[in-house]
Order: sequence, then C-alpha cells, then structure tokens
Amino acid sequence: MRNWLLPEYIEDVLPAEAARVEQLRRCLLDLFKVHGYQYVIPPMLEYMESLTTGIGHDLDLATFKVVDQLTGKLMGIRADITPQTARIDAHMLNNQGVSRLCYAGSVLRTTPDGLAHSREPLHVGAELYGHAGVESDIEIQRLMIKALHAVGLKTLYIDISHAGIFSSLLADAHLSEVQEQELYLALQSKDQAAVKQLGAGLPEATLAALTSLTDLNGDVTVLERAAQRLPAIPAIRQALDDLKQLAAGLADLDVKVSFDLAELRGYHYHSGIVFAAYAQGYAGPLARGGRYDEVGAIFGRARPATGFSLDLRGVVSSLPVAEKQGAIFAPVGTDAALQTEVEQLRAQGEIVIQELPGLEAHRAELGCDRELVKQDGKWVVIATAAL
Repeated sequence: MRNWLLPEYIEDVLPAEAARVEQLRRCLLDLFKVHGYQYVIPPMLEYMESLTTGIGHDLDLATFKVVDQLTGKLMGIRADITPQTARIDAHMLNNQGVSRLCYAGSVLRTTPDGLAHSREPLHVGAELYGHAGVESDIEIQRLMIKALHAVGLKTLYIDISHAGIFSSLLADAHLSEVQEQELYLALQSKDQAAVKQLGAGLPEATLAALTSLTDLNGDVTVLERAAQRLPAIPAIRQALDDLKQLAAGLADLDVKVSFDLAELRGYHYHSGIVFAAYAQGYAGPLARGGRYDEVGAIFGRARPATGFSLDLRGVVSSLPVAEKQGAIFAPVGTDAALQTEVEQLRAQGEIVIQELPGLEAHRAELGCDRELVKQDGKWVVIATAAL
C-alpha cells in the first residue's frame, strides 16, 4: 500500500479551491453576522448521546464511533453540526428569547454525502431558536437564498414541504414504526400503488389523503388543491396556511418556489416546514433545512428551532473555475524602499512573492503576471509575461 494514499471519498483541498472555499466561508459568515447570527465552533468529538439521540437512525449510521481512552465511553465524530448548536442553545447560552447561531466546519460521515460526494463535507449554516411562528421560517429561508446568491448562484429553485401534514394524518393510525417507515418510503418515491397497499387497514379518508400527497406537487396553487383534498384537521389547515405565508414571504426574491407535499426528507428529525434549494445544472440540493422543534428536548430544554446548512466544498467544486488572482514577482534584498513598496502592495491585497536565492530556474511555478522593478530610482510594478 502506498503511504500517501487517502481513504476513499476523503480528499485534499488544493490551493486554488482552498482559497475560494475560504473566501466564500468568510463572505457567508459576514453575511450571517449582519443578520444577527453569532458564530460558534462546536467540537469535532462528543459523546454519542449528545450527537445522535432523538435525531433519527440515519444520522446514527452516518456517524463514526470511537472509544474515549480517558473514560471508556463511546464518542462520535460529528456528522452534522445542527444537534451541536441545539445543545449550545439549550445549555451553554440558556437564552430565554431568540438565539441566532451560525457555524462553518467540517463534518465526517461514514458514507459520501453532498454535491462533492465526500465523506468530509464542509458544513456552513445558520440556526434560529426560540420562535415557533412561520416568520422565523421565512427569515431562515431568505438568509439561505442570500447565502447562495453570495456564492455566485443566481436563479434558484426552492422545494418546500411540511412534515406535520404526514404526521397529522397518521396521528391516530396506530402503525408500528416499521409500517410507518415503509409508508414514508412509498410516499418519497410517489408510489401510489404501494401507498394503497401499505395503508389498506387505515380509514378510507386517511388512505385517500395519503394517496393524494403523491400528486400534490407544483406551484403555490397546489396548496389550494391540498385544502380541498386533505382532511379539515386543524394542524393540516395551519400547515397549509403557513406554507402560503411562506410563499408570500419569498415572493420578492429571485427564486422559483414549488411545493411537494410527499417530500418528507428528515421526517423523524423535522417537525414542520422542510425545504431544499436547487439550481439549474446541479444534480442535487445545494442547501437544505427545516424546522426541528423537538430536538432540544434531549438536552432537557425543548425549544422551537429552524435552520439550514450547505456543503461549501461541494458548492465550490460545482461552480465554474474562478479566474486566478495575479501575483507580483519581487526581488529579495535589503533595500528599504523595496521592502516598503512590498508591504504597501500587500496591505492593498496584492499577492507579492519574493524570490529566494538559488531558485531562479523555477520562477514559472510562481505564476506571477507582474514584476516589481526599479526604474529611475523608484520601485514600480510593470506587466510581464508569466514568469
């Protein structure tokens, strides 16, 4: 085995891509900051109970487990930062009103994930705690849209659903966990025949409503059709009203909004509005999120919560190649005027590379398109062919 080989779906991020990732990371954190979101840096390792309890089997399977040599307890390498921010809100901050938190950090997953199909995505996201109304869902989705615009993605498609509709329909169904999961998967694949077969023992009205979910997808007019075809359960009526208000709250942005009431991503994790953002030319979701009001309960403090995250490495790897920033070649020496000019150029954001002695034959590797030369007793920058 070659010692320099990395595990499958684990990659180095090389200079050009790394520079772009870092530039956009700073841009997004600055965007979150001016919207009132405070930056947190949770640890890579936590006890498994904190990372996975109450958030679904899928995330448990995605988490690498290790044994803590100090305590003998089972620990996990985070596969998602959202549960960590919920813990921070519940116990470290303990705010009674709204908390707005943001983050940017790598996670590790047992299987490839995100646009880059990596096991080490770079998650950047924002979470809002302490408000249960649709206004906070609108705030989070608007922030997500601004974030995607900031990284260079213009025309976006937002696909929205509501996990509460499915759970309301099954509230009195008394299905086993296995039966409910099978029905969930049938709805996800929009398989009406499977839905009818799996729901054969349900009340006729409930089965008809579940079957209807498979074709309740499209623009905002879908919500009117849903109101006519779904039972007049207060929770469902409220969910549809919230979705209408959400559509109105995004109307002024450059996005195309659609609804798919059979889309139940993260059903065991999310409790309300769920969403994903797409753009033409990209195979999968660029960002996703939703409401998860019950997650904080495992930390002893259930709080309303909604948020989103995106895989910045995946987004950057899918963007067109950025134009490389030019650099200035400068000689090395003790000339005080030379050093002053070099520092002034760097203070202006220019890349200035001073050549070390004995490496003249490798100037081409520096990629400089300008040169600092002395003319008439002054140091000036001139254009030059790539060295």
